[in-house]
Amino acid sequence: MTKVSPLAPERFPELPPVAGVTIATAEAGIRYRNRTDVMLMLFEPGTAVAGVFTRSRCPSAPVDWCRSALSGGKARVLVVNSGNANAFTGAKGREATERTAALAASAAGCSEGEVFLASTGVIGEPLDASRFGPVMDGLVRDAVPNLWEDAARAIMTTDTFPKGASAVVDFGGTPVTICGIAKGAGMIAPDMATMLSFVATDAPIASHVLQDLLSEATARSFNCVTVDGDTSTSDTLMAFATGRAGGTPADRADDPRLAGFRTALDTVLQDLARQVARDGEGATKFITVDVEGAESDSSAHCIGLSIANSPLVKTAVAGEDANWGRVVMAVGKAGEPADRDRLAIHFGPIRVALDGARDPSYEEAVTSAYMKNQDITIRVELGLGSGRARIWTCDLTGEYIAINADYRS
Repeated sequence: MTKVSPLAPERFPELPPVAGVTIATAEAGIRYRNRTDVMLMLFEPGTAVAGVFTRSRCPSAPVDWCRSALSGGKARVLVVNSGNANAFTGAKGREATERTAALAASAAGCSEGEVFLASTGVIGEPLDASRFGPVMDGLVRDAVPNLWEDAARAIMTTDTFPKGASAVVDFGGTPVTICGIAKGAGMIAPDMATMLSFVATDAPIASHVLQDLLSEATARSFNCVTVDGDTSTSDTLMAFATGRAGGTPADRADDPRLAGFRTALDTVLQDLARQVARDGEGATKFITVDVEGAESDSSAHCIGLSIANSPLVKTAVAGEDANWGRVVMAVGKAGEPADRDRLAIHFGPIRVALDGARDPSYEEAVTSAYMKNQDITIRVELGLGSGRARIWTCDLTGEYIAINADYRS
């Protein structure tokens, strides 16, 4: 049995039902045995949809399918499988998505253009879409509200715990619910999304507005998390708005009802992003990298990612070594404006470097004691401007190598 990450939350959160959404899971035997590996969400007619996807030049067949289907703006079914990414599978991969969409559309009584697909797992092995045939009708028939934890477990691969988050927010005098799940533990350096994440709300929001909200929130959440610096072929983040809370759909970005919703969506997605970092393959430490005083926010973001993706920084944290010299290295290699003689570095509340040299008050014992914590913050002050960014990551341990050295075995 997979050992649960020491950084995992104590339990899966209580996620309320979302009006207009039902969920089911099944064992299709795609790769795993004696566990669920297919998840289906069924949406009420008229549900708006939005999505952001990997910018990898080698995207999976389901990513291609979803990008095409998004133009319709409506969703009735989401089908997700684990164990096989259906990526780098050529014509067979496209045929598998078409077959899966046809099965789902037939079972749900909708058009194939209202079906959305995602797959995660091994890259390069054909996905046998016939596996979905025996379970699809049952998934649609048995779908029920509030099956969020089961859904999150069905889409796990090397994850050690299911990931979920929710919020309830006022929407023009009416309470609306946002619920989301995610999966991801390795091959995590998102470029638009994370490996897989799905969010549903009963708020009335037009698809084009939902798309803008999702894209903006992604920049502040999933695009601020990294585990190992590798961007997946399958990164998919989708949002579905059923409108069942009632009221006229928000069809303008400046609709005043969206103010609180934006904040709540940020909260949900950032919570999920942090959980992905906490479940990083082999992780023993959760790391927050704060960059301040950069020339711009985008510059700060690049420097933050340089620090968070550095194997030397990550292994130092794993070894509980406050090796601030490695942080200096990561700042310097980022290719962004930086002045060595203005640089200050903190590990948690402890300033270890100042004005291009070790802090005169530095005490090794005090800093070493801080590094024993499970949650570590590295803060860099550049002293150049007002740009700032926050990145979440984890340490790099020998267990990461063990997991990935025999992933297909």
